[in-house]
Amino acid sequence: MNANVSLYWIRQDLRLHDNPALIASVKNGSIIPLYILDDVNSKDHKIGQAGRIWLHQSLKELNEEFKNKLIIAKGDPEEILVKICQLEAINKIYWNRVYEPWVISRDKKIKINLKKLEIETHSFNSSLLWEPWGILKDDKTNYKVFTPYFRRGCMNATEPRRPLEKPESINYFEVKNFKSLELDDLNLLPKHNWKNKIIESWEIGEKAARTRLNQFIDTELDGYKEGRNFPNKKNVSRLSPHLHWGEISPNTVWYAVRDLNQMGTKNQQDTDNFLSEMGWREFSNYLLFYYPDLPKKNLQTKFDYFPWINNSEYLLAWKTGQTGYPIVDAGMRELWSTGYMHNRLRMIVGSFLVKNLLTHWHEGEKWFWDCLVDADLASNSASWQWVAGCGADAAPYFRIFNPITQGIKFDPDGGYTRKYVPELKLVPNKYLFNPWEAPSEILRKAGVELGKNYPKPIVDIKSSREIALSAFAKTKQS
Repeated sequence: MNANVSLYWIRQDLRLHDNPALIASVKNGSIIPLYILDDVNSKDHKIGQAGRIWLHQSLKELNEEFKNKLIIAKGDPEEILVKICQLEAINKIYWNRVYEPWVISRDKKIKINLKKLEIETHSFNSSLLWEPWGILKDDKTNYKVFTPYFRRGCMNATEPRRPLEKPESINYFEVKNFKSLELDDLNLLPKHNWKNKIIESWEIGEKAARTRLNQFIDTELDGYKEGRNFPNKKNVSRLSPHLHWGEISPNTVWYAVRDLNQMGTKNQQDTDNFLSEMGWREFSNYLLFYYPDLPKKNLQTKFDYFPWINNSEYLLAWKTGQTGYPIVDAGMRELWSTGYMHNRLRMIVGSFLVKNLLTHWHEGEKWFWDCLVDADLASNSASWQWVAGCGADAAPYFRIFNPITQGIKFDPDGGYTRKYVPELKLVPNKYLFNPWEAPSEILRKAGVELGKNYPKPIVDIKSSREIALSAFAKTKQS
């Protein structure tokens, strides 16, 4: 056995900085960096199309960082890990934990079976600030509400570890017997040109993630508390895909912002609000850990009796940004154009789907899973349950976002909406979010023919709201 050689098994940790498993593997001696695409065990949770595009580009960047020594495989990880260890005479594997239920189940099985073969496994936390099992109430049960979880649980727990430096040097073991795939062999890129739109919209990889963090802190963190609600402003970090794929660690982001409070160089309301948003990311993972059925089952079981309509025509109009409600259509088109959607828009389009169209949140969760480059099982599931009113600490069901007033309030000059719904670019602000109420002469001058080059509203906001509240009342009776 090559005692001073180990496998570093890469998962959602596509970086060199602050990477505990990589650092431990390098300390042990020479390493074999290995990525395995597991479409065997993931089943319903296979990486979506947008995520695969991001993954392809990020692996390409990571391979360059590893001096083109990255080994690539696809299939059942247990079989592949055993095969490499046997072919290359290795008995140590290092990896960073992933907290998705199917991954936890798979990894437990792998650890048990590798131990029987006398292969050591060493796992580390690199993707969460706090381990889920470390944040409990006094009675040792888990939290279900965000504020006490974050304020009493996380803020009173041991501080997250400080980020670690990347290894000064890496010795690579020359793989002699196991044949690596080429990156293109993973077939991560779809054949249609959607991939080009996404790749053009983002800088992808660890270097890009660190640059994005610095840019956010330097120019966009000021005014974050209020500005983050306005999709046409730049007061958002856009770090979510980098965090999801592990191109940057939450520890790096947390301390980069938290330390600004001590230096007094930024408004504390802005920094505290941003750190609280990072807390929501932690809380989503926490919920998924304690409620592994979160992607499928309502946390509030009364919603099991909700009378969904699930109109396929409504759903298609929503997916394609053809609902006749400009702010909703803008959000859905941003998603399709870039693989991303501003958080305020995620709430607006989510509320519209679930409450005005009475379509099950599962449909929204599945569409976002396939279309978001930051599609994260915990955040996606928890957020859809939140907007549907059926999750832990969820928005009350009767909180139904009005897409007209939301547009007026959060896109007051119409810059965001006009960018993604150019058919309405000449409609004056007064009628931008309700063009069906505009006088015919104004629509004519704007070149808009409702029902022809821009759809009429597929539902009436007032009556659909009343229908939704009536449907909700039936769940109470159940």
